[in-house]
Amino acid sequence: MSGAVALALTEMERDALTELVNLGVSKAAVSLRGLIGHEVSLSVPRIAIIPRRDAALMIGEHHATRLVAVSQVFDGDFSGRALLIFPETNSLELVRAVTGGALPLEDIVALEQEALAETGNIILNNCLSTIANTLQRTLRMSLPDVIRGDGGELFEFSGIADADDAVLVMYINFVVNARNITGYIAMLMDLPALRTLKELLNDLVDRATTAIPFISHVTD
Repeated sequence: MSGAVALALTEMERDALTELVNLGVSKAAVSLRGLIGHEVSLSVPRIAIIPRRDAALMIGEHHATRLVAVSQVFDGDFSGRALLIFPETNSLELVRAVTGGALPLEDIVALEQEALAETGNIILNNCLSTIANTLQRTLRMSLPDVIRGDGGELFEFSGIADADDAVLVMYINFVVNARNITGYIAMLMDLPALRTLKELLNDLVDRATTAIPFISHVTD
């Protein structure tokens, strides 16, 4: 039995994790909307335990062009890597939106690396801190790195040694229609981290269950 199968999420764990990710990315979307002044649309989180090479394909299949990502390692009670990913053609448009669109192109290009790192830091920190707070745990975040390449090259930074090793992938698409910006938030965790996360999810479910008051139904 593969590690991925052995550590498959139960339906209750998957529901709890989906809700956690929804909370996290919703807060991140609010932060992004505050930065660029436009509404942000989010997809339903896509959660899978798959080989790392398949995780790379999940991102790369949507774009034949190069990608740019802001990458941050998180660690604490569980660990992994969070990625904010855009088609490279979108990156300058995001910087233009963040800077208010008033700068000339040469200034936007000069600011691109710094602006992307700061934007990713704000979005990913909001997302991860919401998840950690809901689980009643603390996570530490590294400084952001801006990396470029295709899906495989981006995921080489995941810290997973073997492309066949299983990872938990949480993947959310977001769209800023007013600015023609499309991107993705992905979180990668290896199987040891997933074991810990499963325990925390079950603790969360137990707390939610015991918090529901018992209602006695009396019939005449």
